[in-house]
Amino acid sequence: MRMQRLKMNVAATIMLICMLYTPILYAESAAENDLSLEELISTEIAAATQKEKIKKKMLNMKVSSVSKTSQSASNAAAAVFVIDSEAIKRSGVTNVPEALRMAPGIDVARINNSKWAITARGFNGRFANKLLVLIDGRSVYTPDFSGVYWDAQDVMLEDVDRIEVIRGPGATVWGANAMNGVINIITKHTEDTQGGLLTAGAGSKETGFGALRYGTKWGEDTFARAYAKGFLRDEFTAEQANNGNAGWQQFQGGFRVDSTLSAQDTLMLQGNAYAGDPHQTVTTSQPGLSLNDAVNTSGWNVSSRFNHSLSSTADYSLQLYYDHIQRDEYTIRNQRDTLNVDFQNTFALTAQQSVIWSLGYRYSEDDFKDNPLIFLYPKSASTQLFSGFIQDEVSFLDDALLLTLGSKFEHNDYTGFEIQPSASLMWTPVNGHKFWTSISRSVRTPSRIEDNSKFFVGSILPFAAHLPLPFFGSQPLPFQLNIPVIGSPAYKAEQQLSYQLGYRLTFSHNMAWDITAFYNDYDTLRALSAGASTFANGAMEMPLVLNNNATGNTYGVEMSEVWQMLDGWRWDLNYSLLKTELRHLDSYPAAVSPEHMVSLRAALNPIEKVNLDVWLRYSSSAQAINISTADATKINGYVTFDVRLAYQPVKQIELSLTGQNLLQNQHLEYLDESNALPAGVPRAVYGKISWAF
Repeated sequence: MRMQRLKMNVAATIMLICMLYTPILYAESAAENDLSLEELISTEIAAATQKEKIKKKMLNMKVSSVSKTSQSASNAAAAVFVIDSEAIKRSGVTNVPEALRMAPGIDVARINNSKWAITARGFNGRFANKLLVLIDGRSVYTPDFSGVYWDAQDVMLEDVDRIEVIRGPGATVWGANAMNGVINIITKHTEDTQGGLLTAGAGSKETGFGALRYGTKWGEDTFARAYAKGFLRDEFTAEQANNGNAGWQQFQGGFRVDSTLSAQDTLMLQGNAYAGDPHQTVTTSQPGLSLNDAVNTSGWNVSSRFNHSLSSTADYSLQLYYDHIQRDEYTIRNQRDTLNVDFQNTFALTAQQSVIWSLGYRYSEDDFKDNPLIFLYPKSASTQLFSGFIQDEVSFLDDALLLTLGSKFEHNDYTGFEIQPSASLMWTPVNGHKFWTSISRSVRTPSRIEDNSKFFVGSILPFAAHLPLPFFGSQPLPFQLNIPVIGSPAYKAEQQLSYQLGYRLTFSHNMAWDITAFYNDYDTLRALSAGASTFANGAMEMPLVLNNNATGNTYGVEMSEVWQMLDGWRWDLNYSLLKTELRHLDSYPAAVSPEHMVSLRAALNPIEKVNLDVWLRYSSSAQAINISTADATKINGYVTFDVRLAYQPVKQIELSLTGQNLLQNQHLEYLDESNALPAGVPRAVYGKISWAF
């Protein structure tokens, strides 16, 4: 406890030094220049212009993930947060999962050097199943287990325009599985990435990384770019003795073309391919034995979007994508192919009313190989998803009141027909003040593993001193106990009713607040119960059967604040409070996300050509599940502190040095629910050079 207080004091002292020292630098810089009256007036005009740019950026940030149409983030009746390209660069992160830590209400916990547990508003885990993730509108949520393979979602961060983060249900727009939130990673238009960019770096854990991108113009109205990137990441120190985690290397390349075909038509075409080997240490089906698992991941995708403008108030779009993934590891060997088609039409009925409707179709086919841990019935299967969406938006009282009604209609092969409606209301009583509220229903449909499978999670040797299973107590048994988890075709969709209330406040030109309160009511949540035991070959098999007996609710508050204190000094503060209450779990424990999370970032330009960024984060304790022992493990709270210093000697070149997790050698953030062993997140330092040509 004393050490924790010391770390907090050190972090607070560093932040205080930054706060006190930077104004001195500005004062000294001003004192060194004896400006004339004309120069002072010119300086004031420039400062006013800069403040107006800051205000416009704070108030007019565009988002498209709330209603599938571009709108100002401040006018969206949803808990939306935007991580822009500048924030990504200045944070010093090297991947998308770490960038998501900047958003309030998003629980990002690193398991080892290649795996993360990421969720919104609770229910975290490596296989967190209530958060839908998209890249340029292409879903990367896998129906294998209902979740995201984060080690396969790599993008060139310099090409990311923004990451739109929606906390709370987005099912009305995006469909099932967008229960607790939606993350849409949106890359830049190729017109904005012309010329070349070369980046390279290395450090203590990021042992080597680099990327090359080149953009060019074809004809008058067509722009294109191609890129290639890769990295080598060192292993993290395991939390348990002799449980080393091997390193990770991955390579990826791709292209994008944007063309204006006519005054009414645009076309986008892009593709990506990747291959990696995020090695891990796993426990095996033999008690007490672990091995270094040589994981292999690969995949490719191609997508296209056509837009046609019918008039100034009407348009339609057609998006198609094909996605192929392949994964070979100890716990799962599978390949999956997905074809998705979406058509959307937007039009205005009157000056105060607009309508959006869409139709969608998705076909997905998998092929699971023989595996010592997972048995699926059948090994290969195909599924189809039919969907429709309609939304009506009406404004009243000279746009002071905005009412939005909509619903998603879907038919899937597991639970049949699902309806996911929502209603929201936004009120702008005076300029700078916005109130909004919403109510919605969403579902999380079953995965392949939940539908019909047998997943072997571990064994307990004869006369074991401790039996963690709640169904057996703690008495040792005279025979080996094998424990599989059994899926069932009777497994139903999880259901949620969500209530939200939000308030946005803008102070003058340089400060904005965004506060959201929410209450989620869940029904038919996943739980486990003891099945009928069998005895064969001197061992007992006691299955745990998946069911929908659990219920519960979560509620809390999320707050984000932006303060542009000076032209070259910005503060970003986020705070999240989450309360979790789960019931009827049949004595089986559940994962519980941190109750409190805080993020404080300061972006400074103390002198010309120099950027200084500091980032202080706090996460309170959490509870993770070790499925192989069927018990809950407390994850202690932790504090992290990152610093990035960048220098731009010329316009085309930037040199930067980043230190991450500087307050301690390492800390544990989460456990893998499957057989992969966890590792501590270490202190790390790396340098980077970027050259635009």
